[in-house]
Amino acid sequence: MGELRKPLRYALHVIFRPFDGFWDLKHEKRGSLSAALTIFGLWLIIYALSYRYTGFPVQIINWEYFNIWRAMLMTAVPLLLWCASNWCLTSLFDGKGSFKDIFIASCYALTPFILINPVLIIMSNLITVDEIDFYSFFFYLAQVWFIFLMLAAMVETHEYSMTKAVFSSLFTIIGMGIMIFLFFIFFSLLTDAAAYFIALYKEIAYRFY
Repeated sequence: MGELRKPLRYALHVIFRPFDGFWDLKHEKRGSLSAALTIFGLWLIIYALSYRYTGFPVQIINWEYFNIWRAMLMTAVPLLLWCASNWCLTSLFDGKGSFKDIFIASCYALTPFILINPVLIIMSNLITVDEIDFYSFFFYLAQVWFIFLMLAAMVETHEYSMTKAVFSSLFTIIGMGIMIFLFFIFFSLLTDAAAYFIALYKEIAYRFY
């Protein structure tokens, strides 16, 4: 636990001094994979809590059709897709970061959500509809802070300029879309193949039995 506390505490340095923080995260090994996984896990837990406990003025969920595990999966998958797509792309365009470096940096960039979202959960249960602008301010602050941290992470992890980091991030998002598209094509083909062999088995079984 003592070994984990220091790299976790370093996340606070990263979010307030991102360029120095992400540089040291990679080159000085100030962070760790275990700390990144801990941040990732906390992020999923806090998002699950926000789905469950965010107040009525902000969020309305039909609990009859809501599945918390599916919601957590849909929260985790985009980040993992981002890491995979970014690693594939930057490997072709002189990126200096490994998949591990990208994952660790991306997880550390989630820290603003871990700090702000619990405040949002509490706030959502105290405010009225007329006061929702206060909630929106902190909500969008977390989003913008996260995006800036991800860009800083791309700059320092891959040793890119900010312009190149922005373009690589945009192409990473396009790559995520392509990966999702290919997955659905593969899943559709797999489903069709399974249906064909099941029908073939039933036909053979019908003829022989």
